[in-house]
Amino acid sequence: MWEDAQMSGLRVWIILAWIALPTVMYGGYSLLQLINRGNALTPFQVTWFRAGHAHAGVLLLMSLLYYTFMDKTMLSPVVKHAACAALFVGILAQSGGFFIHMIIGQPDHASIGNTVTTMGAVLLICAIGVLVYGLITAR
Repeated sequence: MWEDAQMSGLRVWIILAWIALPTVMYGGYSLLQLINRGNALTPFQVTWFRAGHAHAGVLLLMSLLYYTFMDKTMLSPVVKHAACAALFVGILAQSGGFFIHMIIGQPDHASIGNTVTTMGAVLLICAIGVLVYGLITAR
């Protein structure tokens, strides 16, 4: 049972992060299988697959810390959930944009994947800004 009522409010985000973790692990396995096939992916695709996979893993693990720190703030539950949603969507967009670029992009040319990745970064910055504000104003 969760001891703190505030944390139970963020419980859904924590559960989503733990559910997503095996999908990132499976992505690493998939990348290894594709690389071992020899020419299943071009070097361009391998580069962008690695970037998407790495960002997804690091940001997902960061999110678990984010929820712990968010719990320490005195922000309203609505603000906390909005920030967690921005973080969640930001992680999906940041890493997903690399995968989109891997699929439809061309070497030395931007694609919609680059735009999606950038939008994800903006959402992550906003979510982190809310957390920092909450930590600064916490008692």
